[in-house]
Amino acid sequence: MEGLLSPTHLIFILLIVLILFGPGKLPELGKGLGKGIREFKSAMRGEMDGSSGEKPKEEAKKAEEEKKPEEVKKS
Repeated sequence: MEGLLSPTHLIFILLIVLILFGPGKLPELGKGLGKGIREFKSAMRGEMDGSSGEKPKEEAKKAEEEKKPEEVKKS
């Protein structure tokens, strides 16, 4: 036995997931999984830094507004 995550086992697991959810649902599952991992990583970084890991909405809007004039100048 090579291990739990050998290529044969992974192919078998992916085949079962494909049968259970179907090809139409797989992109949504991948997108949700990726989003969850990103949120987890950002939360962990925020805890390590001692901050919440998220900007308040006002700060985020100000940052976006500051970026827009710079993008126009570069064009």
